[in-house]
Amino acid sequence: MEKKLVLTVEGLNKSFGPTKAVADMHLELYAGEIRGLIGENGSGKSTITTMIAGCLKPDSGVMTMNGRPHAPKSMLEGRAAGVCMLLQEKGTINHLTVSENIYLGEEGKFSRFGIVNRRKMDKAAKQVLESIGLGDVIPSHPIDELSFEDRKLVEAGMAMKAEPQILVVDETTTALSQKGRDVIYRIMRRMRDDGKTVIFISHDLDELKSVCDNVTVMRDGIYVTTLHGDEITIDNMRQNMIGRELSEGYYRSDYEDSYDRDTVMLDVDGITLGNKLKNVSLKVHKGEILGVGGLTDCGMHELCKVVFGLKQPDSGKIRLPQKEVTIRNSSQAVENGMGYIPKDRELEGLMLSASIRDNINLMAMDKVKKGFLITPGATKKLAQEQVDALHIKIGGMELPVSSLSGGNKQKVAIGKCMANDVEILIMDCPTRGIDIGVKAAIYRLLEQFKAQGRAILMISEELPELLGMSDNLIIMKNGEVTARIRRSADVTEHDVIAKMI
Repeated sequence: MEKKLVLTVEGLNKSFGPTKAVADMHLELYAGEIRGLIGENGSGKSTITTMIAGCLKPDSGVMTMNGRPHAPKSMLEGRAAGVCMLLQEKGTINHLTVSENIYLGEEGKFSRFGIVNRRKMDKAAKQVLESIGLGDVIPSHPIDELSFEDRKLVEAGMAMKAEPQILVVDETTTALSQKGRDVIYRIMRRMRDDGKTVIFISHDLDELKSVCDNVTVMRDGIYVTTLHGDEITIDNMRQNMIGRELSEGYYRSDYEDSYDRDTVMLDVDGITLGNKLKNVSLKVHKGEILGVGGLTDCGMHELCKVVFGLKQPDSGKIRLPQKEVTIRNSSQAVENGMGYIPKDRELEGLMLSASIRDNINLMAMDKVKKGFLITPGATKKLAQEQVDALHIKIGGMELPVSSLSGGNKQKVAIGKCMANDVEILIMDCPTRGIDIGVKAAIYRLLEQFKAQGRAILMISEELPELLGMSDNLIIMKNGEVTARIRRSADVTEHDVIAKMI
């Protein structure tokens, strides 16, 4: 039986300044399919889907949905036309309740004489939440009280409430636990089984292989191919999106001690923070990559914030033995050569509306001052050094960071630290939401930093990354350190998982 053609994209083009994000894109989407959309960072996949959803207007080209012209000028128009989008980053509004977020702009459904019936709204929101397996979330509570994961799942409920014909899932699963991912998978499969269409963007090739019916590949803003059925293999996807061979061996291949065991750069001693961290101690040596792993809520993400001075522990100390300094706040951490790459780079790590140059210079103002004045020439030179060293793809130094792909944003966040000559680098999920090409480049950077004698504390939710890059590995569970593992070719993912659960 021939499937119904739902959406046609013909000759779509979109540029940002001198950067051509999408070039002459052609695409056909059918009812009852989950269509993967893959490509390296900067390949144009998010740009094309935001045009389909109405967030961006194409420079040229035509879209047709169900045989009619499709040219939404906003997300609201896109939603009205039957297209909803789930983004990777946060899309709910603080200080509103869960139900107020779900029915934002639709309060009239529950109003009489201008007064909103909160109980009625909460009851309707409860039904939405239960439909996607979030029955334990209380609609009347502020959405700020929810975890990042639950907020993303609430957004999924908001999208399903609109009964879309096309659902775009843009790297939404990247920051979710397996439980959260399973909720999204159920939603996608339900839509497909109901004859609807899902566009699924992800950098997790195993995930794409297990979930998608078809996978479209983009490279440098251009359509490459669409893989079907048995064609959807890891090797096929990787080779088509990269356009070159990429060895599996992008992790470290050495297993001998290759750091200075006699020089402790960072000493974390007995840190306790509420019920999040319980008497956590660790040491990071010169030239060492110390990995920290565990389940999402094990306390490892709170640990890096405490170590960098962003959160004050109830007890314990963070010392820099080589400087004879005890860290009490983030300003002191920066002054003493520490850098922090947060998990949520867009919310915590970068100023999205500021220029690439300003972001890179942010931690290194003392280096670009002449007296009390900041010299533009020095800021440009310092930023260019990092752009060149990290191979950051930009259209211009004065463009906002928001114009960059996810991988290049992450490189800017790293460049911001390197511009300040950090000696201790704390990285929370350093390759979250970036493609395998940029991921391999960041691993090479980590090896360079290690060879330069920098101390690296790397928190990660990816076991291959932890095993492949760490000199030593700490496993956390319920806020406590439960295991310490030395780098070895004999350690398997199964061994590590057994320590986590």
